[in-house]
Amino acid sequence: MDLFGYQAQEEQKQNAPLAARMRPQNLEELIGQEAIIGQGKLLRRAIETDKLTSLIFFGPPGTGKTTIAKIIAGHTKSMFRSINAVTAGIADIRKVVEEARDALSMYSQRTVLFVDEIHRFNKAQQDALLPHVEEGLVILIGATTENPFFEVNAALLSRSQIFRLQSHSEADLITMAQRALTIPQRGLGHLNVKMDEEALQHIARYADGDARRMYNALELAVLSTPPDSAGVVHVTVEEAAESIQRRVVRYDKNADAHYDTVSAFIKSIRGSDPDGALYWLAKMIDAGEDPKFIARRIIISASEDIGNADPRALQVAVSAMQALEMIGMPEGRIILAQAVTYLATAPKSNAAYMGINIALQEIRDGSSVEVPMHLRDAHYKGAAKLGHGKGYLYPHDFPGNYVEQGYLPQELSGRTFYAPTRNGYEQIISDRLQHWRGKRNGG
Repeated sequence: MDLFGYQAQEEQKQNAPLAARMRPQNLEELIGQEAIIGQGKLLRRAIETDKLTSLIFFGPPGTGKTTIAKIIAGHTKSMFRSINAVTAGIADIRKVVEEARDALSMYSQRTVLFVDEIHRFNKAQQDALLPHVEEGLVILIGATTENPFFEVNAALLSRSQIFRLQSHSEADLITMAQRALTIPQRGLGHLNVKMDEEALQHIARYADGDARRMYNALELAVLSTPPDSAGVVHVTVEEAAESIQRRVVRYDKNADAHYDTVSAFIKSIRGSDPDGALYWLAKMIDAGEDPKFIARRIIISASEDIGNADPRALQVAVSAMQALEMIGMPEGRIILAQAVTYLATAPKSNAAYMGINIALQEIRDGSSVEVPMHLRDAHYKGAAKLGHGKGYLYPHDFPGNYVEQGYLPQELSGRTFYAPTRNGYEQIISDRLQHWRGKRNGG
């Protein structure tokens, strides 16, 4: 390459989008995906010892599939060739294979063939690639956003190790953005940028785990904000919102807006208003609240506000959390909405909640009484000699599986902690308890 060609190449690099310029060059620069390429992990060991076999990476966009492939090629000193399955045909595969054969025979250099969107290859294209993968002439690295077990033929799958990449965490994206703001050559460090923390968090949150989207929004926010009189490019949350095309939702997870929104959410459920509950649920979801936190609050409300008025509410709430863990977001919003609307429209009772609080207060007020003799454990050797269990009446031996018998200490006889309402199923409980308590009190 002559001087002019080199200058043109360097100029092209400088004019490339921030996401391309900030692409990690080695394992040390890589942020995220610790589960598959962290210290001591299988893939990292294979790269470091140069013992790679063909690989397939699958995961959402912007999670580093292409980046890791290029790092592998650089680390293993292999020739790197890249094709896109959408535009490439069998002729392109043959061309890469011939180049790989020449590199191996002339320079003893292996070839990494990166196939982006490998799920787009038809059966003939995948079959054309298969013998060269089997031969070891090329190390295949396929990338796909689809489940490869459904989209890639079994023969290629059996010859490849499969790694799933996860969406980047908000913390990872913030770290990437902070690095881009400080690096002068490849990043934005040559500009005098002051970026508000809220602006950085907004971009990271609404990038939805996609590093490319985050870099694009960051670059747009910085380059579209004019410097002030001192030459400082001050990026506020308003500029950040415009750059990623998501308006600002005032919702700081550690401030009043967070607790106020959660409070409004729970009170809407308690107040039997499904519309209000859905609105505050939507606000929390849109603001990036942890969906597991929301699910936990729903479970608490199921017992605190509905209780035995509809015992199924707790089942629905727990099932919703389990389903959320299996499905994830964004589809998890549907599961949360179902649970929320069920709870909001269910009959309400806080009798169980009040009952345990009253009983706890009784204990804390100094009520320290012994267990009555007839209720004590009589199963161990010698218990009978101590009088344990003497006089206990086994309810299953009596009609209706009930017998008049005291279960509170004598000092608390007649004390009531649980007062069921007349709402929903608790009306049945109330009638049943009234009957039993009447018998117990000699009625």
